[in-house]
Amino acid sequence: MEEIKQNGVYTTQEARDFLKISNSTIKRFFKKGVLRANKVGGRYRILGHELLRLVSPRAEEKAVNLYQRLKKKTKKTVEKW
Repeated sequence: MEEIKQNGVYTTQEARDFLKISNSTIKRFFKKGVLRANKVGGRYRILGHELLRLVSPRAEEKAVNLYQRLKKKTKKTVEKW
């Protein structure tokens, strides 16, 4: 199997093959916002970094923690004003 390229653009079929999920599951992911995609010419296109984010929850968790810390720091700074 090919490597997922961060800047690559993939079809739903390619994304399903990478993730090993069914058509109904990928539709559910789109609907619930688990996987973000753009509709181009009536077809969905998924960016590679979205697939990588989905298969690497630790990276997403680190990003969320960083965001939360930054948010708290900003809130404290704003309260001082």
